[in-house]
Amino acid sequence: MSIRGLKKKQPKTFKVKIITVDAEMEFSCEMKWKGKDLFDLVCRALGLRETWFFGLQYTIKGMCTWLKMDKKVLDQEIPKEDPISFHFLAKFYPEKVEEELLQEITQHLFFLQVKKQILDEEIYCSPEATVLLASYAVQAKYGDYDPNFHEPGFLAHDELLPKRVLRQYQLTAEMWEEKITAWYAEHRGIARDEAEMNYLKIAQDLEMYGVNYFPIAQNKNHTDLLLGVDAKGIHIYSINNRFSPNKSFEWSAIRNISYSEKELTIKPLDKKAEVFKFFSSQLKVNKLILQLCIGNHDLFMRRRKVDSIEIQQMKAQAREEKARKKMENQRLAREKQLREEAERAKEELERRLFQLEDEARQANEALLRSQEAAELLAEKAQIAEEEAKLLAQNAAEAEQERQRLEITALKTKEEKRLMEQKMREAELIAVKLVKESDRRAKEAEHLKQDLHEAREAERKAKQKLLDITRLNCPHMAKYPQYAPTDTRDANFDKGSIKLDLKDIDLKRLSFEIERERLDYLEKSRKFEDRLKELKSEIHALKLEEKQSGLYS
Repeated sequence: MSIRGLKKKQPKTFKVKIITVDAEMEFSCEMKWKGKDLFDLVCRALGLRETWFFGLQYTIKGMCTWLKMDKKVLDQEIPKEDPISFHFLAKFYPEKVEEELLQEITQHLFFLQVKKQILDEEIYCSPEATVLLASYAVQAKYGDYDPNFHEPGFLAHDELLPKRVLRQYQLTAEMWEEKITAWYAEHRGIARDEAEMNYLKIAQDLEMYGVNYFPIAQNKNHTDLLLGVDAKGIHIYSINNRFSPNKSFEWSAIRNISYSEKELTIKPLDKKAEVFKFFSSQLKVNKLILQLCIGNHDLFMRRRKVDSIEIQQMKAQAREEKARKKMENQRLAREKQLREEAERAKEELERRLFQLEDEARQANEALLRSQEAAELLAEKAQIAEEEAKLLAQNAAEAEQERQRLEITALKTKEEKRLMEQKMREAELIAVKLVKESDRRAKEAEHLKQDLHEAREAERKAKQKLLDITRLNCPHMAKYPQYAPTDTRDANFDKGSIKLDLKDIDLKRLSFEIERERLDYLEKSRKFEDRLKELKSEIHALKLEEKQSGLYS
């Protein structure tokens, strides 16, 4: 057979793109494939065995629709695009996630879908619960909290809280991160699957969890109610309240559900009870509601029956897997604990080694410093010794100077005392000289007066002698023969002797007076010279005394 013949016999295919919550996949499908063929291919690619919870969803004319398993893919009303996009999502929700979700992949897909619904505000959650759920989501993504690794700001790029909660409280991103981290730190030791399961266990208790809402009306003109379909039954809500249903029909209490065009009828199991009828906006909505009701009812009845062999095997495998994972987690936890202890011991040893190295370095530095200090102290001791010798020498010199100054001071005091005594003596001498001068002046005055009187007496004597001579001379002229010559001569000689004696006394007196005057002048000059010397000595002593006082 030729290669061209093989190409002609190969089946025609079309491309589809499968979008899960966290990934995208592309497949080539045969033209004759039914919805179940494509669905099984996706489940095999994901390794999913709990297929009854999921479906392939697409959007046509603004309405979300599920791909039918028993019809060909291309025969259904799907978007005309290449590749054709389908969303692989959970179509039905379990009543108790911990008991019904057996596979880890099933649990992970539910976790991602419910988390997205909470963040997109399709499921209402209180702010306190959103913070707790966010902490479990962080534990599932990042593992155990490590303050050394998870530094502030590590959640900056993660979407963890609904925008409604962020708008409701005026808190910064750092404050929200602090609140989430406080819970996150308490989840230490929880594995990823356990954290996701804890997330779902909290989420399944929320009022809007697993509910598909459809607008309905009790008559053809008004759409004033909401019909909700979930794992437990059918619920009727007011248009403004999706939390508390006005009326509920559990699957165990419903006998039949049917629709005719836009009208849908719910018949209770109790035949006496009132039949509930309502109208939807389109026939497709009624088909979708009926499809969801049938699937949830089948799962509801299936839960209450004995598990099939496949389910029992899956549960046994799940238990074994959980036990194995638990043991593995315990082993990992022990290994992690031992590793952490070893790391702590290593860090402690490194810290101790660093501390010892630091202490050794400090000891070496201290030794060098002590050696330098010892050398410096030796130099200082030598300098101090030299300074001590110098100070001792200075002290000795100072002591000698002090003694010299004391002696000088004593000499100065003695000289001062002597000078004062000499001054007093000079004053006394001066007083005496003044008195002697006065006395001598008086004596000179008396001598001058005596001299004057003597001269006056001499003059009178001379005058009287002259008078006598005149009187005697005429007689001698008349009677010269009678004038005895010897007598005249004798009287004249006597008068001459008397005059000579008086002249000698006067001359002697004058000479004594002159001598006394010269002595007085000489003594006065010497006294003045002595006074000048005393004044000079006193002035010199005063200057020396001032200098001695400043030096002291």
